[in-house]
Amino acid sequence: MAKNTVLSLEQLKRAVEIHEQIEKLQAELASLLGQSAGAKRGRKPGVKASASSGDAAKATAPKKKAKRAMSPEAREKIAQAQKKRWAKSKKATD
Repeated sequence: MAKNTVLSLEQLKRAVEIHEQIEKLQAELASLLGQSAGAKRGRKPGVKASASSGDAAKATAPKKKAKRAMSPEAREKIAQAQKKRWAKSKKATD
């Protein structure tokens, strides 16, 4: 649906009804499959796949990775490569 779409009140009410039906069916499906009604597919980012669903909720937030540092030599090498690409691009347009 486009961002600038203007919906009538009736359309909004119908959309809410459909959404509620979907939620009801998802809850019913989850109960049939033995999942909790609020269970979502997948896992939270940072939680290892080996963790069981009960452990995932208890897992602590993953530690932030240290910011990688780049050596001055590596920076210079990248800068030279980029300058070479720019020169090639400029030469092609001339």
